[in-house]
Amino acid sequence: MLHDRGMQVMNVEVVADSYAIAANYLRLSGALPDTITPNEQLVDIIVQLIHRGEFNKLRLANKAISMFEIAHSA
Repeated sequence: MLHDRGMQVMNVEVVADSYAIAANYLRLSGALPDTITPNEQLVDIIVQLIHRGEFNKLRLANKAISMFEIAHSA
């Protein structure tokens, strides 16, 4: 399934799977509250990484986790 966001087309499944991996880890580590609503910052980080050319779900999740933790440690 494809979704148009701005000028780029991205695979929604890759975003959703990457988000699920990253959010699960961040919830278990206590960095993200356990809510149903997606964390917009985490979604934005994943979308930015896709715009930079990363499409591997696990690498997206790992990079998003690192970027999220850095942003929240400052």
